[in-house]
Amino acid sequence: MEWFYNLFFGSEGSIPHVIAVYAFVIAIGNYLGKFKVYGISLGVTFVLFVGLLMGHLGVKIEPVTMNFIKEFGLVLFVYTIGLQVGPSFFSTFKHGGMMLNGLSVGLITLTVATTLGIYYISGGRVEIPMMVGVMQGAVTNTPGLGAAVEALNQVNYNGLPIGLGYAVAYPFGIVGILLCFILFKFIFRVDLEKENEELKRQAEDAAEDISKMTIKVTNRSLDGKTVGHCVKLIGRKYVVSRIYDNGSLIVPAADTVIHAGDYVLVVTAKADEEAVLAFLGEEDKTFVWKDDESSLVSRRIVITRDEVNGKRIRNLKLRSVYGVNITRVNRSGVDLVASPDLTLQVGDKVMVVGPIDAVNKAEKMLGNTLKKLRYPHIISLFLGILAGVILGSIPIYLPNMPMPAKLGMAGGPLIISILIGRFGYKAKLISYTTHSANLMLREMGISLFLASVGISAGGQFLDTIVHGDGLLWVGYGAIITMIPAVIITVVARKFRKLNYGTIMGLIAGSTTNPSALAYANQTAGNDTPAVAYSTVYPLTMFLRIVIAQLLILIMVS
Repeated sequence: MEWFYNLFFGSEGSIPHVIAVYAFVIAIGNYLGKFKVYGISLGVTFVLFVGLLMGHLGVKIEPVTMNFIKEFGLVLFVYTIGLQVGPSFFSTFKHGGMMLNGLSVGLITLTVATTLGIYYISGGRVEIPMMVGVMQGAVTNTPGLGAAVEALNQVNYNGLPIGLGYAVAYPFGIVGILLCFILFKFIFRVDLEKENEELKRQAEDAAEDISKMTIKVTNRSLDGKTVGHCVKLIGRKYVVSRIYDNGSLIVPAADTVIHAGDYVLVVTAKADEEAVLAFLGEEDKTFVWKDDESSLVSRRIVITRDEVNGKRIRNLKLRSVYGVNITRVNRSGVDLVASPDLTLQVGDKVMVVGPIDAVNKAEKMLGNTLKKLRYPHIISLFLGILAGVILGSIPIYLPNMPMPAKLGMAGGPLIISILIGRFGYKAKLISYTTHSANLMLREMGISLFLASVGISAGGQFLDTIVHGDGLLWVGYGAIITMIPAVIITVVARKFRKLNYGTIMGLIAGSTTNPSALAYANQTAGNDTPAVAYSTVYPLTMFLRIVIAQLLILIMVS
């Protein structure tokens, strides 16, 4: 069995040795991460602890090989995160997201202030790099750890691996947020049943962001005007989906004429609803639109053809060529008004209205081949990674810094992937990936990174905990976890009057803590935690990564 022993503990540069060690650490770590204690699990982070164990047992990987695997894993992880949050990154600052993101930025700022406060009050007993590692563990932010590790490579840091601080602070980073939720519920005497009833009432009172109205045209000044002319007159975004004119059901084009007394089916944003209604006429809630095989059908079609990616709706000429209209567009779960200038992307779901034969033809033109979406666009993926690495390698000269800073292998790919996720269609790049493909690449990347960090730090882990400052790091991490979360929770409740579910989602998202989100969803019994989490998550992830690098580059160099 000597060969088996050598496979794991033998030549640290052997390819079979490297593959066997990483496969073992990642497989066992992910398996153990599935177990839950009181509904809490460490998930993929357990890979780090298995790596620490293997490192403690004497397993070693050749440094150059390990650094490549670690950096490549980090790039894969942050890049796929950017692709995921990119489409919604900028939209989270709209529609009420500003307040939640403002509170999230406040929590992040307090986290940094608490970390630096501990550092200066303790007289620098724990050096800044390790404090950053502890901070990232306290907020369960693995990408930030990766950014900090990469920044330390730039300044030639030779101290203890900061993954040690991350590892000891991480468990309480999860548990501490849950304790914050429990204390909040007790102190503010939260009545979940009452809050859920209030949310239900608000949902019933509130209209959809996208409004659909049947309007009888009573504005006689519009008689004989075209649909395109009417849309331009008031400068609001709305789509005339169908017209009922003297017994005829019409799918209108821009040059279709409207007559007084016509019934029109209008799709518009809720904010424009009142203005559109006042302009066209009066709403008729009794009129029934009948779509059947002999007249019109509505069908949701998924954009899958590369040729459609990046094209505006008006340029597709669907009305003039096929006799159909696009009335609504759903992108990443968000409904958009299908205005003529809206740019379509692969993966968009569009509502097409028209005669059934015409809809079938339009479907072939747009794609609707779901099988095609299963295949990743490798060219776009690696071109984006290349651009991210180039951006991350550009030296940035800042005042009073002895050496130029760089965005590195975390910041560069993250920024590029966010931009591609949002604007890639302008360069004919298709950023769409299925959720499963994105998750696979992301989990593979973070597993490779965590395994590398654990194996490299494992030889020093136990000695640091027993004879070093490991227990002190645990205490520091607990303070960093709790103080900012408690302050923002109080502010959100007392001054912003947010409900319990939204606050839990806000805190979970601001600490990028999926375990806390799972607890919040289960406790609240509605989707308000998930909505708040997804609102603050993109900006939070970006700031956590950038701030980790800045702290290292400013405080260490």
